[in-house]
Amino acid sequence: MLQAFSVRIKKAIWEEIDDSKFCIIVDEARDKSRKEQMAIVLRFVDKDGFIRERFFGLVHVSDTKASTLQKVIYSVLSNHNLDIQNIRGQGYDGASNMRGEWNGLQALILKDCPYAYYVHCLAHRLQLALVAASREVIPIQNFFTKLTFIVNILGASCKRNDEFQSAQAEEIAYLTSIDELETGRGLNQIGTLQRAGDTRWSSHFRSISSLRQRFSPTCQVLLNIIEEGKSPQAGDADSAYESMTSYQFVFILHLMEEIMENTNELCLALQSQSQGILNAMSLVSSTKAFIQKLRDDGWDTLFAKVDIFYAAIDSQLQELNNRFNEHAVELLTLSSALDPTKISKCFKIDAIYHEKLQLKKQLEFFEYDVVKDQEFKSISTISDLSQWLVRTKRSTRYPLVYRVIVLVLTLPVSTATTERSFSAMRIVKTRLCNRMENDFLTDSLLMYIEKEIAEKFTIDSIIDDF
Repeated sequence: MLQAFSVRIKKAIWEEIDDSKFCIIVDEARDKSRKEQMAIVLRFVDKDGFIRERFFGLVHVSDTKASTLQKVIYSVLSNHNLDIQNIRGQGYDGASNMRGEWNGLQALILKDCPYAYYVHCLAHRLQLALVAASREVIPIQNFFTKLTFIVNILGASCKRNDEFQSAQAEEIAYLTSIDELETGRGLNQIGTLQRAGDTRWSSHFRSISSLRQRFSPTCQVLLNIIEEGKSPQAGDADSAYESMTSYQFVFILHLMEEIMENTNELCLALQSQSQGILNAMSLVSSTKAFIQKLRDDGWDTLFAKVDIFYAAIDSQLQELNNRFNEHAVELLTLSSALDPTKISKCFKIDAIYHEKLQLKKQLEFFEYDVVKDQEFKSISTISDLSQWLVRTKRSTRYPLVYRVIVLVLTLPVSTATTERSFSAMRIVKTRLCNRMENDFLTDSLLMYIEKEIAEKFTIDSIIDDF
C-alpha cells in the first residue's frame, strides 16, 4: 500500500515538473541503523509560477564518493523520466566530495549538464562563518566554552531544572509586580538554556539570547549549588558563577547577541523558500554593513575591552567576506536586474540578455508593458513576480524573460528541505524500528513529507494501483 502511494506521489511530482527546468538539492546523513542515506529534493517553478521544493526520495548509498552519488542521482532521475539536461542548479553542503572543483559531485554533473550551476547552501555558509568567527578569537572561544559549561551544570539533573524554573517564575512575578515586564498572551514564558551546535542554524544566537534573558535565575541556581557545598558540583558552580559575573563575559554576551541577532534574520531568510535569493543576498549586504557600522560607531568609547571588540568584529567581517565573496554570489547578484523592488529605478537589460537579440527585444517591451504597470508596483519579490506574470498571461507574451525568472528562482538557496527530511527520518526510523528496509523507509517518508499531495488521492485509485 505504501509503495502504491509512493508511486503516485512521484508521478504527481513528475507531472508538476513536466518539461520544466529543475534544481537538485542533495544531502547525506546516517540513520539509526548506521546506514548512509542520501536525500534528494527537486526545486522547480510549477505551471502557476509558484516555487516548489519536493522531496523525491531517500536512497541508501554504500559510500559517499562523488562518482557513487552521481550514479545514484542519475539512476533516480532516469527511472522517473526526468532528463538530466534539464538540471539548472545543484545545491549541496561544502564537503569536499560535493564541492570539489575537479572530482566533486558538482564538477561531475557540470560536465554532463553545463548549465547546472552549483550553489553552496547559503544558510550553511552563514553557519560556517559564525562557527569560524566564534573560534578564531580566543576570548570569544573561551566565552562559548564557558557558556556550554553553564548549560551543562543547569541541565545535569531534574532537581537543577526544577530549581531553574522556580527561579524564573519568582523573577517574572517580581518584575511584573513592579511593572518592569509587559504582560500578555504568550509573553514571559519559562524556558531552558539552549546549547550552541556547530551544525544547527541560529543555535549560537538562541544559546546567547536564552542566557541573557535568564541571567538572574541562572546566577541564583548556581549560588544555591555553591551553598549546598557538595563537591564537585559546588566547585563547578563556583567556577561557572565567577566566570559568568565577570565583566569580560557580560561584555561578550551583549556584543555577540548584538551581532548574531542580525545574522539570525539572514539565516531565517536563507532558509525561507518564499524569501527568494534576491532578498537574501540583500540581507547579506546589510549584515556586512551592520557589522561594519558597529566597528565604525566605536563601542570602545563605551567599553574598555577594545581588543576583544575589534577582534570579534574583524573576524566576523572576514568570514562573511570569505564565505560570501564576489565569485560565490556573482550569479545571484546578476539576478537583481529583475528584482521588483529595484527594477522600476534601474532596469538592467544589458546585464541579462547576453547578446541574444530576441531576448533584448522582449526585455524592451517588458520594461514598457510590465515595469510601468500600476499593479506591478505592489509586487515585492521575484517569486510574486513569477506568479503575477502567469496570472496575467504575460509569461506567454514574454517567454524568454519568464524563463530567466524561472532560472533565478530555481537556483537553490538552502538545504533546509533535506534537513527536514532527515528530521522526518529520525521520527520514522527509530531505535525500535532500526531494521526497517530501505524501500519501506523511503515510501514512509514520501507519505509523511508530501502528505499535501497524498491527501488528494482517492481510495479507489490507490486500490486500482495496488
